[in-house]
Amino acid sequence: MLKPRNPNGLSRRSFLKTSAAGVAGAVGGNSFFINHAWAQDVVWDGEPFDAGGATLRLNEWGGFWEEAQREAIINDFEKTFNCTVAYDSAFPWFPKYVAGGPQNPSHNVGNWNLNEIIKLNRIGDFFLTVDEMKESIPNAADLWDFAFGSGLGATWGFGQYAYAYRTDLVNPAPTSFKDFWRPELAGKRATYITSNGLQQVFFMTAAAEWGKDQYDMEAGFEAMRNAMPMKISDFTGNMQTLVERGEVEMGVQWEGEIFLQMDKGIPVAPFTWERKPILTQTLSVSRYSDPVEKKLALAYVNAKLDPEYQTKMSETFYLRPTNKKSVLPELLTNKGVKNSGDALDGLWIPDWNWYLDNEDDIVETVNEIFSS
Repeated sequence: MLKPRNPNGLSRRSFLKTSAAGVAGAVGGNSFFINHAWAQDVVWDGEPFDAGGATLRLNEWGGFWEEAQREAIINDFEKTFNCTVAYDSAFPWFPKYVAGGPQNPSHNVGNWNLNEIIKLNRIGDFFLTVDEMKESIPNAADLWDFAFGSGLGATWGFGQYAYAYRTDLVNPAPTSFKDFWRPELAGKRATYITSNGLQQVFFMTAAAEWGKDQYDMEAGFEAMRNAMPMKISDFTGNMQTLVERGEVEMGVQWEGEIFLQMDKGIPVAPFTWERKPILTQTLSVSRYSDPVEKKLALAYVNAKLDPEYQTKMSETFYLRPTNKKSVLPELLTNKGVKNSGDALDGLWIPDWNWYLDNEDDIVETVNEIFSS
């Protein structure tokens, strides 16, 4: 299905950008807001406080992810701070932030993949900077430097992109990113819908590997055409199912999902791409939240940067931690994973600004290819 367009001829992304600018401009031009509560500096000293029953509005992933967060953090957090966490798992969150604008944030704190944060930052002053977060989040001092590489938030967990391939069905084992295009895998390989960040990174990597560089859009389109026929998944959990059933013999994935299947005894292994993009879990704090909610947001982020929490998420989701003090569980160390500052030397961060500048053309063309 093609990306919908608005009746006035603007693409959805252009329409949202225009709407956000209008909202921000209207709010920013009203002198009333000069004395608004969020205009005051908010500093949290790292100690628990009574929030008086306030509500922290949070966007995070749903399903089992939400269950794990409630058990690991949220239930105790609500008691400790006398607050309620309103958990929004209804992705996408981008239009919700845009609807309210930066100064009337739909959520106080968010857990994202990088592409959505960067997209929002391009159209408004939605989030605290890394330096501002560090000032009021004690655990931030213990993170590896790459955790702040986005400049827009704090990354607490991550994993490398890889192909999940069936070790009993794919012979020989892949040794190159381009092995995804082997003729014998026609109809048995898989990627994701164009709104999924994994497909966006896959497209940019394919453009770089098959063309001159990441910006070679035509090479990316040709790579998608040459990969057809292939299956298209909506999310990583569904990709796991397709691989487990043998409907997919090689699929775009991130390492944590593959490690989980390996430990369940499924004949699957990862092939990590030569380039080293990563799938991140990155936290944002909304700049213009009211003071109590903003302090709660800072406290929530601090809880997720805690080394023990990150170890627990490594055990649950096979995520690599970013806190130097986090102890890796055996289920990661026995796969060669290390918690060190040089663990991702050579990391490749795709140019997300370029992708977003060309998103409409890429999405429409790739959707046409997928539906052909």
